Amino acid sequence: MFTAQDEYGNSTSEINQTGASTWLTGVLALLSALNIFLSITASLGNALILAALRKETSLHPPTKLLFQALAVTDFCAGLTSQPLFAVAVMTNIVEMNYSHDWYIVTAFILCGISLLTSTAISVDRLLALLLGLKYRDVVTLTRTRVVIVCFFVTTVLCVMMHFWNASAAWIAIITFGVVCLITSIFSYTKIYLTLRQHQAQVHEFEHASQGQENGGRTPLNIARYKKTVSSIAWVQMVLVACYIPYLIVSILRLSIKSNERSLEVIYFAAVTQIYLNSSLNPILYCWKNKEVRRAAKAMISQVCCCVIVIGPSRVQFRE
Repeated sequence: MFTAQDEYGNSTSEINQTGASTWLTGVLALLSALNIFLSITASLGNALILAALRKETSLHPPTKLLFQALAVTDFCAGLTSQPLFAVAVMTNIVEMNYSHDWYIVTAFILCGISLLTSTAISVDRLLALLLGLKYRDVVTLTRTRVVIVCFFVTTVLCVMMHFWNASAAWIAIITFGVVCLITSIFSYTKIYLTLRQHQAQVHEFEHASQGQENGGRTPLNIARYKKTVSSIAWVQMVLVACYIPYLIVSILRLSIKSNERSLEVIYFAAVTQIYLNSSLNPILYCWKNKEVRRAAKAMISQVCCCVIVIGPSRVQFRE
């Protein structure tokens, strides 16, 4: 069989492999640098959102708690899991002693809780619409805390399963991901259809309930409900866009079982897209919620004022 060679005796296939390897190495370096940058934006952005949510008063306390749990997981992902992932990507470029277990543990737990919490928020909004006045009795802070603890336990069990049987763990994670996405899509579809078909009846019920005592409870405020659902829907759509590529790539890795470097790079890119979600959520919160945006602006102004005041004082002290 004839193989083309260059002037130095290297075959064309070897040259192509070297070029492809160099290109993949450049992509890995870019992904590593991008994850370091995104870890900073996710940490700072979600820290700002957590502080702003403390001043948020329009959300029902259980819903607010779910948003806080989502922001906490995104903050921890940016602070711990994403830097570990950036190092894991670098190990494919530079040889170093590094265990991927730490990245896998933190990624499974934090990203898993984030996905489950986002799904819980969509179900919470559906219950608010379907239950009406009973919603505040059914969805309480105590039950919401129990649900969040169950999410944590579930993700920890998946991590433990990974060390026992990696393939079974991946299948469980993919199954959980698909179920969460289907549940969220069903919830928002049901919300849309219910609002479209029964909005007139809900308004009538709201007007009929005005002036009546309901044990301190008030009927569902459709205008406020629509704003909340709109903001949550944007968060959910971005989450779906960020997680679906990872689910597809994970299914391909399980079915193909190939060690090709190109597939590994695609997998790293899909994981990076998941981490991107942690940086986008704070932007969505500020964009879709006026109270959060106002509180975030006030905090940024306070920080800038402190920096401006402290800066000159340090200069004077040194002089």
